[in-house]
Amino acid sequence: MTAQYGKQLLTNLSRDLKLAHSKGFSLSNLKRFRQFYLANRNGATLSHHLSWSHYVELLKIDNTTERAFYINQAVNANWSVRELKRQKETGLFLRLAASKDKEEVIALSQQNTLVAKPEDINRDSYVFEFLNLPERNHYSKKDLESALCEHLEHFLLELGKGFTFVGRQYRITLNNSHYKVDLVFYHRILRCFVLIDLKINDVKHQDIGQMNIYMGYFAAEENIEGDNPPIGIILSKDKDELLVKYATYGIDKNLFVQKYQLYLPNEVEATLSEQRSL
Repeated sequence: MTAQYGKQLLTNLSRDLKLAHSKGFSLSNLKRFRQFYLANRNGATLSHHLSWSHYVELLKIDNTTERAFYINQAVNANWSVRELKRQKETGLFLRLAASKDKEEVIALSQQNTLVAKPEDINRDSYVFEFLNLPERNHYSKKDLESALCEHLEHFLLELGKGFTFVGRQYRITLNNSHYKVDLVFYHRILRCFVLIDLKINDVKHQDIGQMNIYMGYFAAEENIEGDNPPIGIILSKDKDELLVKYATYGIDKNLFVQKYQLYLPNEVEATLSEQRSL
């Protein structure tokens, strides 16, 4: 009886408010207003940097830790509503949480920045669905690189806070041999170069050795006073975990090998959903 009365109360209130103030007081909106109040009774987590449309999206997240994370990141990175939706849909929180323990996951929801050390820019996987490339391998490495550069704003958002673009196919020369780093960035917070090498299929052990050379070169030849050691990221479509484990043994701890996805498959979505209990 009480539940029925409450439902009727909101319906009547919606009708009265619409008569008095016109638009904006539909029954669904009143339910959102109530949900918003219940989630923010003390107002401690509210931010004037976020619009009502932001909060509507945030209220769809049941897990309070996950919601707090997206609130902090939306404010800190100045996300539009569209970008907030994208980061939610591609499971940013869960992709970051996958490689961290429970205490670090909780910390993710409480801090205003995710970046304090090199491993903080690393995540379980990267999602490039904004490129609209085919799901199968009907594209070349050049196609992937060009598409990422054409969608640089989205790519920077996927990489995370602090990245600034330096160049593509960055040429370096060692003993009259020429090499080209696919993508070079500089991280403003960590104060270091971030080198990215793109792979269409599996990462080979020689790819890891080559990235280590790039990192050594940048540390010796490109760094200036105040710069920290470079970070190397190899992004691949597939990844042999055992090979990567042995190939990176004893190599610079700032070298990471991670997978990218051109879309978020159903099975991955299911896996991410199971991890929401963190």
